[in-house]
Amino acid sequence: MRLVILGAGGYGRTIEDIAGQSGRYEEIIFLDDHNEEAAGVCDTYPEYIDDNTELYPAFGNNESRSEWIGKLKAHGAKICSLIHPSAYVSPSAKIGTGTIVLPHASIGTNVTVGEGCIINMNAVVDHDCLLEDGVHICLGAIVKAGIIIKNNVKVEAGEVIRKI
Repeated sequence: MRLVILGAGGYGRTIEDIAGQSGRYEEIIFLDDHNEEAAGVCDTYPEYIDDNTELYPAFGNNESRSEWIGKLKAHGAKICSLIHPSAYVSPSAKIGTGTIVLPHASIGTNVTVGEGCIINMNAVVDHDCLLEDGVHICLGAIVKAGIIIKNNVKVEAGEVIRKI
């Protein structure tokens, strides 16, 4: 299996690291508009779509990541989703396509996570939460029980989201 990562910045390198640890990929390459070491620019992605390739738009901007997931899916690309083995994901949780769950994150009972989300290191999403598409729960953030986080919202590092 091959992984094509769109974006060779910090988040792209994080995806490369987690994907490499997964053992799923024989080859990992980058497409990037501003990196000479990349195999090409992002718009060359159609050349890489095949049955043996997954793609992932590693853009920290939530709206851009969501737009690219839609674009890739519309062209028939397989979208990469990764869950680091040190993360806890409840068996009753639902994780959307293109979502990345980083080390030591915790996703509780009956949580629904949309497409293209980032659950960053040490983040906690408590039971019965809904994270819509493109959400980023940053390092160490906590989303307490029963909360809905709307599309493309970023919950900052260390922030605690609770019902009022």
